[in-house]
Amino acid sequence: MLSDFEARLGYAFQDRALLENALTHSSYANEHRREGASSNERLEFLGDAILGFVVADHLYRTHPDKPEGELTKIRAELVCEKSLAEVANKIHLGDVLLLGHGESHGGGSHRPSMLADAVEAVLAAAYLDGGLEVPRKIISRFILQRESAVSGSQDYKTRFQELVQREPDRHISYRLASESGPDHDKRFTVEVLLNDEPVGSGEGSSKKRAEQAAAKDAMERLFPGE
Repeated sequence: MLSDFEARLGYAFQDRALLENALTHSSYANEHRREGASSNERLEFLGDAILGFVVADHLYRTHPDKPEGELTKIRAELVCEKSLAEVANKIHLGDVLLLGHGESHGGGSHRPSMLADAVEAVLAAAYLDGGLEVPRKIISRFILQRESAVSGSQDYKTRFQELVQREPDRHISYRLASESGPDHDKRFTVEVLLNDEPVGSGEGSSKKRAEQAAAKDAMERLFPGE
């Protein structure tokens, strides 16, 4: 069953004990102390910090023009209990969560707060098992892909970056190809480069709009249907 969970998560643990610890609720640990069970609360503490850092780092790098207050609001939406519980449901975390008898019979495996805490614990376990890039990929796949909906606008640059970052060692840059027209009616053409190779272009009345158009063009070329 844990192998199926790892497949849904997209990561196979080298140290399965870390994953088992991440899935052990305090109610189960209290009932199985003689067997050496320990709860996931310490991992939850670490996972919360990892999640906050990875999301903040992503938002800082992909939104250079957004003020601190707006970035904070988007981060809060992405890492909130509801968001993490939705992730847990996608990967059927409740099916493998170890709960005490009372919590199990009381529907604990469906409780949003319990599921959200376990997601954070799994992220910490993944970090301890494989380094920061492992939880970063999990967060990108299940949490950051919701960013466009959270920010309330179609941000093609962000979405394109999310898709590209599914693979390691890939970076995006934008290059101003040309500008034309009088000062009151400028037109900009921008190219987007993937590992320094042009993959799309776009035009707009500002560099920002041209970059969005270029990202949209590249996304449609490289990731049709996404």
